[in-house]
Amino acid sequence: MRHILVASTIVAAFVCHATAKPSPLDQDFSYTHQLLSANEEQEQNINQANHVPMLSWDDAYVKARALVQAMSIEQKVNITTGLGWTVGPCVGNSGRTTGPDFPELCLQDSPLGARYADGVSSGVAGINAAASFDKEAIRRRGEYMGSEFRAKGINAQLGPSMNMMRAPQGGRNWEAFGEDPYLVGVAAVETIRGIQSQGVMAVAKHLIGNEQETNRQLHSVHIDEKTMHEVYLWPFARSVEADVASIMCSYNKINGVYACESDYAINHLLKGQLGFRGFVQSDWSATHSTEDSANGGLDMTMPGDITFNSGDSYFGKNLTRAVKAGTVHEDRVTDMATRIVAAWYKLGQDQGFPQPNFDSFRPERGLHLDVQGDHKREIRQLGAASTVLLKNNDNILPLSSSQTRTLSIIGADAGPNPKGLNCEDHGCNDGSLAQGWGSGTANYPYLITPLEGIKHRAGNRMTITELLSDTDIATAKKLASEADIALVFVNANSGEEFITVEGHKGDRNHLNIWHDGDKLIEAVAEANNNTIVVVHSVGPVLMPWLNHPHIKAVVWPGLPGQESGNSLADVLFGDVNPSARLPYTIAQKLQDYPAKISNDMSFHYTEGVHVGYRWFDKQSIDPLFEFGYGLSYTRFEYVDPRVVVVHGDSQDPNVEVAANIMIRNVGQFDGAEIPQVYLSFPSIAEQPPQVLRGFEKVFVAKGSQAPAVFTLKKTDLSYFDTNTHKWVVPKGEFVLHIGSSSRNIKHSLSFTLN
Repeated sequence: MRHILVASTIVAAFVCHATAKPSPLDQDFSYTHQLLSANEEQEQNINQANHVPMLSWDDAYVKARALVQAMSIEQKVNITTGLGWTVGPCVGNSGRTTGPDFPELCLQDSPLGARYADGVSSGVAGINAAASFDKEAIRRRGEYMGSEFRAKGINAQLGPSMNMMRAPQGGRNWEAFGEDPYLVGVAAVETIRGIQSQGVMAVAKHLIGNEQETNRQLHSVHIDEKTMHEVYLWPFARSVEADVASIMCSYNKINGVYACESDYAINHLLKGQLGFRGFVQSDWSATHSTEDSANGGLDMTMPGDITFNSGDSYFGKNLTRAVKAGTVHEDRVTDMATRIVAAWYKLGQDQGFPQPNFDSFRPERGLHLDVQGDHKREIRQLGAASTVLLKNNDNILPLSSSQTRTLSIIGADAGPNPKGLNCEDHGCNDGSLAQGWGSGTANYPYLITPLEGIKHRAGNRMTITELLSDTDIATAKKLASEADIALVFVNANSGEEFITVEGHKGDRNHLNIWHDGDKLIEAVAEANNNTIVVVHSVGPVLMPWLNHPHIKAVVWPGLPGQESGNSLADVLFGDVNPSARLPYTIAQKLQDYPAKISNDMSFHYTEGVHVGYRWFDKQSIDPLFEFGYGLSYTRFEYVDPRVVVVHGDSQDPNVEVAANIMIRNVGQFDGAEIPQVYLSFPSIAEQPPQVLRGFEKVFVAKGSQAPAVFTLKKTDLSYFDTNTHKWVVPKGEFVLHIGSSSRNIKHSLSFTLN
């Protein structure tokens, strides 16, 4: 989503009641939003977070059809048309009707927290949620976000983001869940279920092919049928199965047609093959037509105006005229309205849903209600659970105050932003990095820096020296040489294309660490034999210093959000045993990756289904760190693997394969292991060498063992057959691989389906 920057200054709270006024876009609908007064009933709504029972789609449609049947053409058009950029309190506000009554809906960024609002949490990024490989934790993240969005009066959270990390330099990779469609699908499902358990609509985005920021509003991506289904559509299919309320179409063209008017993507794939029953909304200003968009399947245009503050809309009166002229059938507009109303009913939003109590563009009008609750605990836990330990030579970690007396902390990334807590949409890279930039952000209520977190945890048991500079190499060497252990902090940032940060217009220009961080790392390592490198990054970086003999450990916290320093300290000092895994491949060099950022206006995804680790496996390329990789402070053994074909007929819709393995903790610490299941298909399926088809997070006390159980059903055992244009379970021999990463396979077992 592309938004202009707005002031984020918090001013004294007071309530400003807006008078009813017509939208500048279309007199057919009116803007009647009024901010609520602070009363006891409102406070009760804000502080209540419940699991809201959802209606079935069938029941929601019964109610929706009854309401929409009573609407005029103009009224149906109203609720499909946004009010316009900055007209309402939210980044998107849909039109309303009276007689019959249907309210304006508030649609608000972002996938990690409520953007343009105060009193909200700013938690771990999507890429960190995926790195946890923890389904339960990802679900809880969705729940707390949903509760905050509801408490702010937001009907729809514009997330999760589900685009694939196809090219490692992609600017918004960090908003989503990595390079593997199975992992992305699981993370999307758990996030959606968590958000919607609070009665808030989740919005899965972006359909489809929005894997880079460069020329995103102009270029056309060409994706072959097999790749479309097995990679890029896969997470959306799982989201539909999870009853996602809305899906956002992307800026780019798909096979030559704008995504938001793509009959193929929306009508054929999404609503046809997948049976999606919610509504499709445009990305902000991604609508390019009236008739083509409506007939192509778009149900709601956002924020409503053709371009921001243009005063006209492709929908609104233009859509009404198209219906009356017969170029758009009224049944299509009825369907558009019914889908929106049905989603509203399905989430129970007709049952006393709060009105917006904040204003994105006029913050002085908001009530400034604090809806964070104790969510900082959840954020801190997930921050630690998503911190990947990449290297730990000589067991230098966890830190011990009895063995380490002096600690040196070096690098600007360890400290606060000298320009203030929040720059606009985080469009800067000063101080410690805890999320990328753009519309996928939320302002920090506070940010615990690594320096603060480490100092607090160490207390008076260690002497800590610090240098919050990336360029003072001489002082860095001096401090490092005087310490028992030196921690050097570096980062790499990216974001959305409407902000350029240090020459990076969304996408990264390279995979180097920013601010000449390699030079800082090497200088510290020359001066200290026990150097630990901490990398806050949006995605893979190059590591020419990795094998330096003095670099004993590499810690990868990613983008951990507001509790960054506390989460990191929990891992560094062993309060939390690291268990996170890389949701992407870190290559030895940029050229090893199958895809790069393209400057072409039309280009093909030539790597096909071989995205990420699949490409490295196919080409027999050794990565620096493979997908699914992550170390622990303890050691695990994988014993007694078994695979059982429960239903072995490939034509049986109930075909099922069960696998299990025992995980033994043979180390010195309690900890969690994340066994992963990869599947090799019969050759007829034309699949990559192996594809992820399962993972579980298993806690095992030291000296104990626990089982990991996996069930593979029809979806997991299928490939997309381009001859029949259907998903097919092939006959023949499969091989199931169980391991701790894509390259560390412990056991391989074969089974046959008839």
